[in-house]
Amino acid sequence: MDPQLHFLLGLLSLCCCCAALTLGSGRALLDAAHSYNDGDKVPLYANKVGPFHNPSETYQYYDLPFCAPAEVKHKKEAMGELLEGDRLVSTVYEINFKEKKDVQKLCSATLDRKDKERFRKAVENDYYFQMFFDDLPLWGFIGRFELFDKQKHYMLFTHVHFEVRFNGKRVIEIAVSTDPAKAIEITNDDPVPVDFTYSVTWAETTVPFERRMEKYQKYSFLPQHLEIHWFSIVNSCVTVLLLTGFLTTIFMRVLKNDFVKYAKEDEEGSDETGWKYIHGDVFRFPPHPNVFAAVIGSGTQLLVLVFCVFMLALVGVFYPYNRGSLNTACLIIYALTAGISGYVSSKLYRQMGGDKWVRNLLLTASLFCGPLFLAFCFNNSVAIAYNATAALPIGTILVITIIWALVTLPLTVLGGIVGKNSKEEFYAPCRTNKFPREVPSLPWFRRTIPQMCMAGFLPFSAIYIELYYIFASVWGHKIYTIYSILFVVFIILIIVTAFITISLTYFQLAMEDHTWWWRSIFCGGSTAFFVYGYCFYYYFARSDMTGLMQTSFYFGYMACVCYGFFLMLGTVGYQASLLFVRHIYKAIKCE
Repeated sequence: MDPQLHFLLGLLSLCCCCAALTLGSGRALLDAAHSYNDGDKVPLYANKVGPFHNPSETYQYYDLPFCAPAEVKHKKEAMGELLEGDRLVSTVYEINFKEKKDVQKLCSATLDRKDKERFRKAVENDYYFQMFFDDLPLWGFIGRFELFDKQKHYMLFTHVHFEVRFNGKRVIEIAVSTDPAKAIEITNDDPVPVDFTYSVTWAETTVPFERRMEKYQKYSFLPQHLEIHWFSIVNSCVTVLLLTGFLTTIFMRVLKNDFVKYAKEDEEGSDETGWKYIHGDVFRFPPHPNVFAAVIGSGTQLLVLVFCVFMLALVGVFYPYNRGSLNTACLIIYALTAGISGYVSSKLYRQMGGDKWVRNLLLTASLFCGPLFLAFCFNNSVAIAYNATAALPIGTILVITIIWALVTLPLTVLGGIVGKNSKEEFYAPCRTNKFPREVPSLPWFRRTIPQMCMAGFLPFSAIYIELYYIFASVWGHKIYTIYSILFVVFIILIIVTAFITISLTYFQLAMEDHTWWWRSIFCGGSTAFFVYGYCFYYYFARSDMTGLMQTSFYFGYMACVCYGFFLMLGTVGYQASLLFVRHIYKAIKCE
């Protein structure tokens, strides 16, 4: 086996092992702990508050004047939890294992005008709070407003009831409810005394501890949702079958006729036509080889990253509310797969005759990270201005910077050195002419943008049903857990992208246009533009998101995701087209 391939496979195995060990250890610790005796205090941490329709706009719990302990203690968060915006703090709730409490007073306070204004703003914007009880999430609303005599009346909930279910010595389930009968009106600015209270009830259940998280993934498995998911799969499979059947039938017939015609022309000495006519230019390297190689290297890395994440998801690492595990996995795997992008980019760049390999590696290392860093800087600045929990602490930013400087960049350089020293040359079945042929004038529908529109529509149609559930999970409060279906849809997306790009490449070559290299990337990655267009539809038609911070987070980070999508699918389009072009030109006689 090629030593370079040994290097890539070893690096890929290291990525999966490190990510699985890092993320799997959290679940092992979770299962080992959380055992209580009667009367033991069960930890309850408050996490954050924020507008229900703006999932990215969250604030620290005590930004609102709730009852706070004399010394607020912050729970130590992992990297992924900080990226999620979690900021867990201690509370004054005293909840002991199996100990029922009817009505317990948290504290008494007098709400002045400023406190009422803060609560009114929270009630008007549908603020919710999130807490974690024994690492189980729970949510509740701050209050509600009602219309009386065409005027808004703001009601603040002052009582919270906890209903806990247990099995043996372990907590299995918790539900929280607010009592509308114990709400106070905060419409005017007059100071008002208030007592914040809570109550707790306990009930036994037979659900085992290992299944306590299943409650949070039931939404994905409701019959109507499964039916829609399977409809998405069937729709995608029909698209693939029709496309592959059509392409196989047409290509087998068309290519067979082409081969017969070109063989006849060789015997008769006739002039060459069609795609054979440009055999001396079809393997001419594209302009801007440095950027081209960096795009292929970065796209290959992102493709490997997605497959690694799917492998971890399919083995159950991303169970519901394993907080920040997906963010942690993406960060670790991206850092460890940097050698793949360096290797692929440097090897391709060297084969194209490039000699500025340091510039190539720097471009490869920053091609995806650079735009993501710029989007992060803007969004983080907005979050700081809002004083939101989405603003990352300076320590976390330094840790991520150190990971990039000490892991990602060195691995990119290491992979680049291995790729640069590779002895393998670019395989081209035909000899390239010294001077390029002139590309004939093409009709408008044969040009790049119309071709991209055609190339992106079919792959997008195969995934758009599943996109709603992904968006509702990432930019909403739903939980996506059916990773097997998502993986099947992703494989279908790869297949459709490859086939449609091959088709358009053939039609381009048949028109004697040999500049297929960049076109294959743009056509393969064009699905990303359709996905970003869907982002606008979802924002304005399917969601209630508002405000500068939520809008900047949504469109900024979705632009980065779609950009990564473009690099990944563009790489798929190029590799599929390259295999096809090599195959057809290998089958004809070229001088």
